[in-house]
Amino acid sequence: MLAGKWKAAVTYTILYVFLAIVAFSTLYPFLQVIATSFSSSRAINSGDVFLWPVDFNLQSYRSVFTDGQIFVAMKNTVIVTAAGLLFNMVCTILAAYPLSKKRLKGRAPFLLAITFSMVVTVGIIPNFLLIKQLGIMNTYWSLWLPGLLSTYNMFVMKSFFEGLPEELEESASIEGGNDMTILTRIILPLSKPVLAALSLFYAVGWWNSYFNVLLYIRSTDKATLMVKLLQMITEANPNMLSSGAASEGLLFTQLITPESIRATSIVVSIAPIFLVYPFLQKYFVKGVLIGSVKG
Repeated sequence: MLAGKWKAAVTYTILYVFLAIVAFSTLYPFLQVIATSFSSSRAINSGDVFLWPVDFNLQSYRSVFTDGQIFVAMKNTVIVTAAGLLFNMVCTILAAYPLSKKRLKGRAPFLLAITFSMVVTVGIIPNFLLIKQLGIMNTYWSLWLPGLLSTYNMFVMKSFFEGLPEELEESASIEGGNDMTILTRIILPLSKPVLAALSLFYAVGWWNSYFNVLLYIRSTDKATLMVKLLQMITEANPNMLSSGAASEGLLFTQLITPESIRATSIVVSIAPIFLVYPFLQKYFVKGVLIGSVKG
């Protein structure tokens, strides 16, 4: 009996140590980047920065936010994310709900075609030519239209809808409710976990969208935060930073380095997701698990 307890204690200790190592390995890059963004040039160049700032200062944040383009890029990202999320959720719901009903005529061919689209994808060049022929180059529609629906997310929502009791819909239909009324007043209020989970999936995807923006958006005033982040990282060099010496003096250039500019840009870009995610975490986990029970 005692040996069994010791064995269980040792097992749990090993598991906790392993999980702690995994957690630290995951958090360390973020903590190190945040610490670098608040540290001085001397501390960064000497390698003294580890998990907390050394010689705390805000000069790198001052440099980043002095450039007004960062606010324009953030506004563009909010627009792309908000509108893209709205389009995604509407299309996902309108596709998942009817496909979750066995009474839908032609349901099997539809599901087969959608599944086929998950396996066979179109290349970059055909997509580019299509966007160009549609005449939506350099507009946000070149981002929204190709990404209206994620087939994986649609199947997750479809599985969730299939798991809801059919009696709810039957009772509503007896009282005269049509499909749209049942969907909006009964199904969707019961689907908050999966709606929150998929909303988070879509929102993070739009917020981090980079390649399509770089490919289809030509105007700098329409660039999103990730493209601006790339520009700031590639342009972060001593020559660029030394331009502040004329107005701020030598002290400014001594307190800021390309590394701190890069770290600050990364922190600014991921901060909104970090602020939103804790409020959606419980729905995120619950929604994915529930939506994955049935296939």
